[in-house]
Amino acid sequence: MAETVQSRITELQLHEEELVFPGFDHRDAWNLGSLITSQAIAAGHGVAIDIRRHNVVLFRCVLPGATADQEEWIRRKSASTLRFERSTALLSEEFAAKDFDPAQGGWLAPEDYTLAGGSFPVRVQGAGVVAAVTVSGLSSDDDHRLVVDSIREFLRTPAG
Repeated sequence: MAETVQSRITELQLHEEELVFPGFDHRDAWNLGSLITSQAIAAGHGVAIDIRRHNVVLFRCVLPGATADQEEWIRRKSASTLRFERSTALLSEEFAAKDFDPAQGGWLAPEDYTLAGGSFPVRVQGAGVVAAVTVSGLSSDDDHRLVVDSIREFLRTPAG
């Protein structure tokens, strides 16, 4: 069991090492958000998609089938990613491996943060984390996968 957890943590760490942007501006946010939206529509996913720099929303789309709950999940997931500068999927696995619940004892207020997968840092070479890309509406793993697969495709395109 511990080997499985460690291999998942290693996989998630590799996502963050691999998916680094050469730069990221408003146009990139629009293009990446549009790509995620197109992939979600093609797959029939009712999700909400958000790209933000702290409280500045750079891209937002809510597809049919998403619920009002997705707004809260996005707010809390992106807050976690921007605070720790890591994906919520990685944070979730790391805390679970340490058998530590950061909501206990008031360390992370559950009304402000969550470790559910689906939020990923926009890390720019030489600048660090500048934004968070967040999807909500699927399982934590599927939200994470949609974001990671989309970022990977975006970075492979000449314009991305």
